[in-house]
Amino acid sequence: MNVQLPDPRNENIFVHVGGELLPREDAKVSVFDSSVQGGDAVWEGLRIYAGKIFQLDAHLDRLFASAHAMAFVDVPSRQEVKDAIFETLKANGMKDESHIRLTLTRGKKTSSGMDPKFNQYGACLIVLAEWKKPVYEASGIRLITASIRRNNPQCVDSKIHHNNLINNILAKIEANVAGVDDAVMLDLNGFVSETNATNIFIIKNDEILTPHADSCLPGITRGKVIEMCRNHNYAIIERNISITEVYTADEMFVTGTMGELTPVLEVDGRKIDSGSTGSITQKLQDIYAELTKNEGELLPF
Repeated sequence: MNVQLPDPRNENIFVHVGGELLPREDAKVSVFDSSVQGGDAVWEGLRIYAGKIFQLDAHLDRLFASAHAMAFVDVPSRQEVKDAIFETLKANGMKDESHIRLTLTRGKKTSSGMDPKFNQYGACLIVLAEWKKPVYEASGIRLITASIRRNNPQCVDSKIHHNNLINNILAKIEANVAGVDDAVMLDLNGFVSETNATNIFIIKNDEILTPHADSCLPGITRGKVIEMCRNHNYAIIERNISITEVYTADEMFVTGTMGELTPVLEVDGRKIDSGSTGSITQKLQDIYAELTKNEGELLPF
């Protein structure tokens, strides 16, 4: 099989799984693990900039909050998670241009089934660090609107950063079929929620708008952008946003650890204004880039 990795350096990486640091091809969980049995896990994405992990504590806060909401037991301590992260990065020589997929599963079961009573081994921590630059083109991305809706708290609360991502994957398949980068997902009332992978911001008449974090994940990068706007005297409003408002926006961008701040050029074939990066988006990108240079937890190696 001819498999080409996005970055060939990742062929020989080490991965932290269940307390062990293992070569990529040996890094596996049991077929009895809850992530295999039912997507029963929580996760975070972390990015490394110039020897620092950006927003590490914020991500760990959300990881442990999600695990608590899911009633996980025997979870590793915060220091144990940090130690596993540092050990993994050191083994791979990663100090920049790297991304970590941090996963905490409910752990291995004594027998197949959904009942957490079968989970008697404790939670399983996975630290998957890869060489990975921001995933989107800096010039911007194109979107469609997915037919798949984003869950609201009546279904599965988006405040839990869980691994059950079938809705998002189905939306991404629609985007792939349409030949665009990602898909806008609406909530159950038809308002804009987020994309399959990122939070959404639009700009109209110098006001920056973003959906309520009801059906969307209240992302760490989203929160940082809201804070940036307030600190730099940009009007930022959280409210319901219709897809028509997206089509007629002056600017649009999406946010996330994987892609940082990415301009949106087109949605459902409608250009967002001139179809290029807007001036406010560019300014916010610059502010964010400065934050990633100056903030973060220093790596201890």
